[in-house]
Amino acid sequence: MLRCSIYWCRECTSTLPVAATMTNTTPHVPKYDAPKKDRPWLIRTYAGHSTAEKSNELYRTNLARGQTGLSVAFDLPTQTGYDSDHPLARGEVGKVGVPISHLGDMRALFDGIPLDKMNTSMTINAPAAWLLSLYIAAGEAQGVARNKLQGTTQNDIIKEYLSRGTYIFPPEPSLRLTADTIGFTYREVPKWNPMNVCSYHLQEAGATPVQELAFALVNAIAVLDAVKARGQVPDADFPQVVGRISFFVNAGIRFITEMCKMRAFAEMWEDITLNRYGVADPKQRLFRYGVQVNSLGLTEQQPENNVYRILLEMLAVVMSKNARARSVQLPAWNEALGLPRPWDQQWSLRLQQIVAFETDLLEYGDIFDGSTEIAAKVEALKQEALAEMARIDDIGGAVAAIESAYMKQRLVESNLKRLSAIESGDQTVVGVNAYTEGAPSPLSGGGQESIMTVDASVESGQVERLNAWRAARDGAAVKKALADLASAAKEDRNVMPVSIACAQAGVTTGEWTDTLRQVFGEYRAPTGVARAAGVTDGRLEAVRREVDTVSRRLGRRIKILVGKPGLDGHSNGAEQIAVRARDCGMEVVYEGIRLTPERIVNAALEESVHVVGLSILSGGHVSLVGDVLAGLRAAGIGDVPVVVGGIIPPADAEALIKAGVARVYTPKDFDLTAIMRDIVVVVDSAWKEAA
Repeated sequence: MLRCSIYWCRECTSTLPVAATMTNTTPHVPKYDAPKKDRPWLIRTYAGHSTAEKSNELYRTNLARGQTGLSVAFDLPTQTGYDSDHPLARGEVGKVGVPISHLGDMRALFDGIPLDKMNTSMTINAPAAWLLSLYIAAGEAQGVARNKLQGTTQNDIIKEYLSRGTYIFPPEPSLRLTADTIGFTYREVPKWNPMNVCSYHLQEAGATPVQELAFALVNAIAVLDAVKARGQVPDADFPQVVGRISFFVNAGIRFITEMCKMRAFAEMWEDITLNRYGVADPKQRLFRYGVQVNSLGLTEQQPENNVYRILLEMLAVVMSKNARARSVQLPAWNEALGLPRPWDQQWSLRLQQIVAFETDLLEYGDIFDGSTEIAAKVEALKQEALAEMARIDDIGGAVAAIESAYMKQRLVESNLKRLSAIESGDQTVVGVNAYTEGAPSPLSGGGQESIMTVDASVESGQVERLNAWRAARDGAAVKKALADLASAAKEDRNVMPVSIACAQAGVTTGEWTDTLRQVFGEYRAPTGVARAAGVTDGRLEAVRREVDTVSRRLGRRIKILVGKPGLDGHSNGAEQIAVRARDCGMEVVYEGIRLTPERIVNAALEESVHVVGLSILSGGHVSLVGDVLAGLRAAGIGDVPVVVGGIIPPADAEALIKAGVARVYTPKDFDLTAIMRDIVVVVDSAWKEAA
C-alpha cells in the first residue's frame, strides 16, 4: 500500500508493476487524506521604506509570496506628526518606514490592493487618529465602505512614554485621542481593532516577563477607564469595546518562560474583563494578540545565528493553542546590521510558512494543558505581575506611574541588569560573549550589499511631491477643515469625524498635528536615568580610577553630553550609556530624545562638556552627525571629541570617522564598561592634543 504521496520510496515502489516505476510513466497515486488542521495565524512582515510607491511595490511582492496581512512601518516624521519638510525631519524621511504626509500618499501606498479584502496593521501611536482617518478616506476612494475595513491601529500611547518615544502630547489628551478612536470605530468601523496594547517595545526597553505582563495590563485598564470616562460608549455597548481591544507582544529567546507568559496574559485578561468590566460573553473576553518576536536579542556578530533565535522565539507564541497568536511578524536575520532587503523579509516569511504548513503543529489541541511544571510557572508569573500592578495602583495608576518616572526607572534598571549579565558572562549570547571564533559569514560579507539602503534623493523627492500637493489643493477647504478640528478638540468632541474631513480636504500630517499641538501642548517624558540604580564590580572600579586620574589632569570632573539628535525615540542605548557614565564617575548631561543638532551644540557649549556622545538608531546618522560636527566647529568648540553609537554599516562608520568622529560603536560593542574606558582615552587624548 502506498504511504508516500509526495516522494517515491523503495517500500512504495516495490509493490508497483515494473512499468509504473520507469521513467516517463504516470503511476496511480492514492488520494492524500490531509489531517484536519486549525487555521494558521495571519502571516505578516513589518515593512515600509523610502516612498509610498516603493512600499506599495514591496507589499504587493510580499502578498504574492504568500503573506496574508500587511503591517505598515511609518517613517519617524510621520510617527511624530511632522511633514517631510520640517527641520526635525531632516535625515529621517523614508529611513525606518514609509512617509505619509497626506491622502495622496496613503492612496499610493495601497494602490492596487483592495482594502475590503485586506487586514492591515498600522504601527502608529500619537497620530493614530489621523492615520486611521487617512486609511478610511483611502478606502472610500476605492469605493470601500468603512464598515468593511479590517485591521489594527497600534494607538498605544502609554508605552511610547516608556520605550519607543514617539509621543507628542501630554498623557491625558493623548488618552483622550485613543478613547476617541475607540468610541468612533466600534460603531463606524466595527471590524477594526482601534488599539493594540503593545508590550513589544517594553521588552525591547528591558522589561522582564513580569514587567511586560503588569505594565501592559495596567495600560489596558487605563485606556478602558478613559473610554468609560469619555461617556461616548453606552454601558450596554461597552463589552463590544472590550472585545475589540487587542494586544501586541514580544517573545524572547527563553521560549518556555515566554510561552508561560502568554498563558498568564490570557488568564489575567479573562479575570480583568470579567470581574472589573463585567463582560459576560466569553468571546469578548478572549486575549487576542499579535506578535513580533524579539529584535533586542539579534546580534551583529555571527548574524546568521539570528535565524535560529527567531524560530525559537516564534515557537513561544504558536505552540500553545490556548494562547496562540492571531498574527505573527518576524524580524529579519540582519536587522542588527541595517534595514533588511526584500530577500531577507522573504526568508522570515518562509520560516512562518514552514511552521504553519509543513509541521503538524496545527493538528493538535493544547499540548501543555495538564503540565504541572507549566502551570506552576504561569501561576508564579501571575502572582508577581499582580503584585507589580498593585504597586502601580498605589501610585495612582499607569498615567501617574509615567509622570513619576516609576515605570521608566524600573525599565532602565532591568535593562541595566540584562546588559551587565551579558558583560559578565552570566547570560550567554552565542557569538557575542561565548563561542566567538568562527568562519566569516558568506551571507553578510560586511558590505552595504547585505542590507537595504535608502537613497539620499528620497527625501528631496518626497518634499517636492509634498509641495506640489499643497499647491494643488483647495486652500479654503483646508483652512475650514483645520478650524473644525481645532473646535472639536477645544469643545471636547470626538475628533475622528473632523479628522476624516481633514483627510478628504487635503490636510497634511504636520498641519493636523500642529493644530492639536496648539490645543493640547507638547510633552517631554521623564528619562528615568537620574534615579536608576546602577551596578558595581571590579572592572567598574578600575574605570573610576581612570576617570579620577584624567579628571585631575583636566582640573574638573569629566563631563559627557549624551544626545539623541533627530526623531529617533529608541532611547534604551542612550539611557544605558548615561547611567554607566554616571556610575564610572563622570558628570552626565542627558536631556532625553528628539533634540535638534542646534540644541545639542548649544548644550555642549553651555555645559562645557569634554565629549559629546550621539545615539542614532534610525539610519539618519550621516546627515545628523554631520550637522552636529558642523555646529560644534561654528560655535568654536570643534575640538570637543564626538563619539557615535547606533546601527551603523561599516561604510558609514568609515565615512563618519573621516568626517571627524572619534569613535563609532555598533551593537557588537556590548561591553559598556569597555566603552567607558575607551571614552576616557578619547577625552585624555583630546586634552593632550589641545595642550
